Order: sequence, then structure tokens, then C-alpha cells
Amino acid sequence: MKPALHPASTPPGDADVLSRIASGDLEALGTLFDRYEHDVRRLLVRLGVSSADVDDLVQVTFLEVVRAAGGYDGRCSAKPWLFGVAVTMVRRHRRSFARMAARVSSWASTEKPPSPETPAETFEAREAQARFARALARLSEKKREVFVMVTLEGTSGEDAAAALGVPINTVWTRLHHARAELRRELGGDVS
Repeated sequence: MKPALHPASTPPGDADVLSRIASGDLEALGTLFDRYEHDVRRLLVRLGVSSADVDDLVQVTFLEVVRAAGGYDGRCSAKPWLFGVAVTMVRRHRRSFARMAARVSSWASTEKPPSPETPAETFEAREAQARFARALARLSEKKREVFVMVTLEGTSGEDAAAALGVPINTVWTRLHHARAELRRELGGDVS
């Protein structure tokens, strides 16, 4: 008797993966890690986690997923929920080691922009990046979290509110004040 042929299966959705993790399936944790490790790493860097701590916090975030998976709310994408877990891990890390939010190692995405053509353009680009990083570092931790999640990571306000455990109006208020502070510091438009 021939075995039944199965059509190519589609990858399981995030809700299914998290349900499997909640029931103890560590292979599913690997699936989630493969999907979102890069996004979590980028978020941590943008939140000002030192490069020496990023790898550890990525690992701690995904280990915390094992404990927290049972509380996943079942939305289509686990990314905003996972960002909330990562932000919680960053807060714990900063409290436990008394590291305050004044450290921003990089705000830029991991994709490099095209190289400037002249040394002067290179200098100006580095200066602009450094000014932005300093301004971002001066934001309060709560304002920076919202700004990074919504503006730099493209998370919806509703998902950011759910991930951070705050009302949606709090997200919009923090975002408004973060943008206003950045505009004052940078003297221009901040999206």
C-alpha cells in the first residue's frame, strides 16, 4: 500500500506555534526564533541595549516566551506580543543591573544605506546619525519604547498598547511627546 501523498503544508501560524510552545514543544520555539530573532534583535538595539548585552537579551526573551506562551492572546502576528516580552526583559535587565536608558548603541536598521559619495557627505551622515542617537537616548524610557515600536519598527498603536500593557491613548500621548522632544532637539521633522 502506498503512503498517502500530502500536499506541501503551509507553515503553522504564530498562534499555533505559541500554543505548541505552551504545551512544551521546544521545536516550536525554534520556529518562532527563526521567524522573529532578527526583529527582536533590531528592537533591542534601537532601545539602546549595549551590543555586549543584545545576544543575552535575545536569548532571555525567547526563554521567557516558554513561560509566557500560555498568555498569548491569539492575534495573527506574534511580533507585537514578542516585542512586549522583549521590552519587559529589557526593563528587568536595566533594573537588575542598574543600567539606565541613556545608552543607545545604534538607531539605524541593520540594512546599510547607500554610501555617501564624498568624505563630507560621509561626515554629515555620521553626524546626523549621532545627533539622532543622542536625542533618542535623552527621551524617557517609556517615550523611547513607544517611539521605537511605532515609528521605527512600524508596530500599530493598538499592538504597542497591548504589548506594553498601557491604554492606547497613553501610547499616542507618549508618541506625541517623544516626537515633540526629538523635533526640539533636532530642529526638524520627526515622523
